[in-house]
Amino acid sequence: MAIRNYQDAIEHLNTLQTSADTLEAARAAGSRLHPNPIPKMIEFLERIGYTCEDLNKLNVIHVTGTKGKGSTCAFTDSILRQARPDWKIGLYTSPHLVAVRERIRIGGVPLSEDDFTRYFFEVWDRLQQNGPRTPDFPAMPNYFRYLTLMTFHTFLAEKVNAAILEVGIGGESDSTNIVPRPIVTGIAALGLDHMSVLGRTIAAIAQKKGGIYKKGVPALSVSQPEEGMVVLKERAEASQASYFMEVSTHPEIENITLGLSGEHQLQNAALAVQMAYIFLHSMDGLQCRPEPLLQLPEPFILGLENARWPGRCQTVPDPNYQNITWYLDGAHTTESLFCCTQWFVSPRVGLCNSSTSTTLNGTSGITAEMSRCTRVLIFNCTKGRSGLDLLSTMLEETRNRLFQYGSTERVESFFRQVIFCSNVTYADGRFKGDLTSRAMSADARTELKLQHELADAWSQLVTTFPTDAIHVVPSIEHAVRIVHGMTATLDRVSVLVTGSLHLVGGVIEVADLSSVAL
Repeated sequence: MAIRNYQDAIEHLNTLQTSADTLEAARAAGSRLHPNPIPKMIEFLERIGYTCEDLNKLNVIHVTGTKGKGSTCAFTDSILRQARPDWKIGLYTSPHLVAVRERIRIGGVPLSEDDFTRYFFEVWDRLQQNGPRTPDFPAMPNYFRYLTLMTFHTFLAEKVNAAILEVGIGGESDSTNIVPRPIVTGIAALGLDHMSVLGRTIAAIAQKKGGIYKKGVPALSVSQPEEGMVVLKERAEASQASYFMEVSTHPEIENITLGLSGEHQLQNAALAVQMAYIFLHSMDGLQCRPEPLLQLPEPFILGLENARWPGRCQTVPDPNYQNITWYLDGAHTTESLFCCTQWFVSPRVGLCNSSTSTTLNGTSGITAEMSRCTRVLIFNCTKGRSGLDLLSTMLEETRNRLFQYGSTERVESFFRQVIFCSNVTYADGRFKGDLTSRAMSADARTELKLQHELADAWSQLVTTFPTDAIHVVPSIEHAVRIVHGMTATLDRVSVLVTGSLHLVGGVIEVADLSSVAL
């Protein structure tokens, strides 16, 4: 057999993506592609040689939510690695930014290309050798399910001491939700996203997310809107969870410089602290319910300070262009873009042009060095989301923050250039292999209908914005070229990249930021 390498694995994996035509047909029919995936996922697991009971050996921490679940996982991972430095801690998240192997980490490090390739083809070959057992079941899983299966196989083979699993979408029917007995489950902030799959109200979404709660397992959640919290408590009781805990912000966390930026990270950090504490309590053989952790041990503090989660409220000085700073956040819902704007429109981040400005506690937040910058927005969103709503949220919160900080700037001129681009990586129309998206139709790549709609929405919201400062371009490389072209005449360029994690990952790739961003 010919030697198979990492690129071979990525090419095989990309064949499991759902095509744009299939997705469009499902949307038109108003149906879900996979209405009940759990039985299929269990059979896939059995076809590669495991049972669901085997997954209990992983000591799982299972996390879902609409926004903040990935950050919560990152905090939890960092805390556990500080608290138990001799343990192997596995972390499974999605999506990736630049390389697929980022999704599967052990000890905070993505799988190497060699390890990814080995485990990938071990799963692939087993599925090829052991065909479907149930009529009408598919021979191969889709992209996300395959990576979930591969994660289970990898973590079992590596004998991890703990596995932190981030749900893909929802909870109840998610591919990760076949672990019979996790150690602890947690739900980050709920919001309106994936509504065609999860429902159009917070209560309906809570119903799906609460499906990760299990019999005899602690069920945690951050504070939620009342309609969502009621449902989560009901789900915890119906599942016979050992207990339900509502996690509010932790008083000591406010005095810690968290490794992840943004005011919203306070509640994610608080949830991570309580989950990690309950997890360690259980792993020490203590079965009683622990009291909430009020005084943080030193390893917990270090874990919170050293947590890293690229592409989320991240400031990245360009290693090749000294006058460019990239501000990266993969926010893609109205709630998360609200948080992104709170972060960016603040002193020492993006609020750099005000002649007079104070922080919210009344102290000066602007320095002479920060007073000369031109801001650029690079934005994209996926089909099915309301660009008008997303951009409106950003502009409204920008206006509020400028007022709160006493800034003399106007929201209409806060950004001097806006660029709307597709998620295609390169100017010649190619994707980086790991960033390939079969969900984007050929028409979407060439006609740029969505990007023109975003540009029209911006013009509608900011009627005085110069039309020659609004750019619609077909690739991320085109967008980066525009930014690079500004550097010859400007002292400092601050670029906010948001609306899509795929966009953020593409910018990291094209702008050659991997060495400092990842």
